[in-house]
Amino acid sequence: MRSPIFQVDAFTTRRFAGNPAAVMPMDSFPVDAVMQAIAAENNLAETAFLVREDGDYRLRWFTPTTEVPLCGHATLASAAVVMERLEPGRSNVVFHSASGPLTVKRADSGYIMDFPSRPSEQVSTPSGLSEALGAAPIEVFANAFNYLVLLESGETLRALAPDMGVLARMDRSGVIVTASETGSTTSSAATLLRQRAFLKIRLPVVLTAC
Repeated sequence: MRSPIFQVDAFTTRRFAGNPAAVMPMDSFPVDAVMQAIAAENNLAETAFLVREDGDYRLRWFTPTTEVPLCGHATLASAAVVMERLEPGRSNVVFHSASGPLTVKRADSGYIMDFPSRPSEQVSTPSGLSEALGAAPIEVFANAFNYLVLLESGETLRALAPDMGVLARMDRSGVIVTASETGSTTSSAATLLRQRAFLKIRLPVVLTAC
């Protein structure tokens, strides 16, 4: 089996920055064990496997330890490979995935992704979560995939040194922790938010958003 492999840094305009992903276009998907072994050897947060189908692409994502149902930066990386290397000049691409069809369009300065929403509901703080984070949540929300934790300040967020072993035993794939930079706990378009995400892969992925 031979397949090209691309390593793409998403969410950046500089080399050796952003969020890296491996992208592997293939004629057909190999067995899951082979894709998992390839992803483990790549040792990046995600390896994306692409198979062309009826003008679109089928897409699957693997971390070094497991297959995941959705990955944003690896989808963006896959779109860049399709529109910059496999089919130069193409203006959009649809990926068929475990999370449904995902559309990426070319824009003047990059790409625009249309992703499914994952609404969360407020829940009681799960047992062990405060101890694992080393901080007391103000509010906790959850969906089928992640917990979303609101802390009192950006300073508290930046100082987090969570117990990843305990977080890995939680009943969700990841814990996203956020706080207002100003210390406000109310939503506002003018409020700068900081986020950190701790996922069940070999290393925590740290995200910053506003």
